[in-house]
Order: sequence, then structure tokens, then C-alpha cells
Amino acid sequence: MPDVPVLLPRTPLYQALNSDRYARQEAICKIQRHTGRKLLVYETNVMLNTAALSLDDVQPFGDLLAPLIPGEPVDLLVHSPGGDVDAAEKIVYMCRHRRSGGLRAIVPEYAKSAATLMALASDEVVMGITSELGPIDAQVPTKGPGGQTIWVSAQSFLDEFETIKQEVAATGTLSAAYFPLLEGINIGFIGLCRNSMDRSKQFAMKWLKQHMLRIGEYEPMEEPDRDQLAAKIAESLCAVKTWLTHGAVIDADETKKLGIRVNYLEPEDPLWQMVWYLHCCYSVLFRTQGVTKIYESATVSLAFS
Repeated sequence: MPDVPVLLPRTPLYQALNSDRYARQEAICKIQRHTGRKLLVYETNVMLNTAALSLDDVQPFGDLLAPLIPGEPVDLLVHSPGGDVDAAEKIVYMCRHRRSGGLRAIVPEYAKSAATLMALASDEVVMGITSELGPIDAQVPTKGPGGQTIWVSAQSFLDEFETIKQEVAATGTLSAAYFPLLEGINIGFIGLCRNSMDRSKQFAMKWLKQHMLRIGEYEPMEEPDRDQLAAKIAESLCAVKTWLTHGAVIDADETKKLGIRVNYLEPEDPLWQMVWYLHCCYSVLFRTQGVTKIYESATVSLAFS
């Protein structure tokens, strides 16, 4: 493989067949000229189960990062329903290892669950009127009515299990109504729930303290205060009884109230208009070509169905 990339000529037919991709990459270049930062895009078709963040994302992210010069500031545009927390942290490690000039998350619409955790690992989250983060309470698989696998909040299960324990302690008996609920549940599953919740909190606290809470308005903060704020943010995002559902909308105002560093762009802001146009291009791609995930920059374009 040559050390210097070779730019191959595009025939008219080839360029026409790939015109959508070139239009998106031109939009990426336009955003880069506006911000002075490199832009990486990770967009998924959030309507599909296969869009979940997973270890399959690691290699394409490696391709996105490979052409970048260490030390240059980077924006990561992310649109994802979340997924595997460990895969999310692996990608964060990769981005942080490659960068020393700053990492900013841009959320055009939807960065939930593990994708919210990725946003927390940035220096700042760029949001607009359509942007939303979500709770980070871990979801665990269990059997639903009819025996099918469903995903439920680990904390909700722990809370209900604690309610049953308190009722038994108070009455001395276990209601028969709880028998179907407790059937098949073992100590290992309870431990999994606790560990999963702790894992989400640990992820959030670790990366908030290392980056977002060290810059800007938080710079003068002493380490114990930074630890306390990071723990407060993590606890707030895991609070099932506050958000009630895992898909609850946490918009830019709510995100700021939590203590997360947000750069809110109004709809008429030139950068937001460019970001929104690019995001709409990916939405059209998902609807018309059956693409599930795409990883794109000014020089890389990897789409998977």
C-alpha cells in the first residue's frame, strides 16, 4: 500500500452513480471550512434493531480515524439509538487516543443510551431544536409474556425486587401474585442488574471527569467538586423514577440543567443549517437504499445494510 494516497479520476458515469455520496462529502467539507475542525459522521437508521451500537462498529471507526492528523480538533456527528456500552467505550478510547486537539459531539437528532455516554465523553455537546440525549440506565434481557425476550431497566427490576422484599418483611408472607414474576430469577441475574447499572455510572463519571468537567466554565473546579458533579450527573441520568422510560427525551435545556456542557445552536444558525442538511441526506439514504449504518468523512465513506 503506498504511503501517499492516490486520487483516481472519476468517470462521468461513476460520478453520477455516486453523486449522493459526493454531495454529502461536499457538505462535510463545507462544515469543516466553517468550524476549522475535522468532521466524522456516525449515522444509523434508528428504526431498525440492527442499528444498535456494537463491536461491529470498531473497524469502520478505525477507518474514519486513520487519515486524521494527531492533535487536530475533531467533531463527531452521531445519530444512534445506543447499544453495547463496552463497544461505546472502545470507540471513545480510539477517538481520544487519536486526538489531543479536542473532541466535540454533534447531535442532530437522536443520541440515546450508550450514544449518550459517548456524548458525555466529549468536551462539549452541540445540540439544536431537534436534538435529544436519553437516560443511561442499563437495559437487561428477560422473558416477557409468551416467553419472548424483552429488554427492561436493570434499576426498575432492582426497585421492584426491593419492594417485594420489604412487603415480605412486613407481612411475613410472599403473595402468590409474585410467583410468576420471580420464577427463574436467580442471584446471578440480580448481580447482573447491579453491575450493569454501576457500569453505566462508572462510564459517565470517568469520562466527564477526564474531559468535559476540566474545560471552560468548569476549569477552576477542584477535583473533589469535579468528582461530586460527575457523580451527580451520572446518578441523574440513571434515575429511572425521574425519566420513567428509557426513551425519555432529554433536550438541550434539560441537558444543560444536568450540568453537561452544551453549545446550543438556533435553527437559523449557519452551522446548524449545514448540520441539519447533512443529517437529512442520511435520512433519505436510509429510507431509499436500505442502509442501516454509515461512517463518513471527507475522505471515507462506508455504508452497511
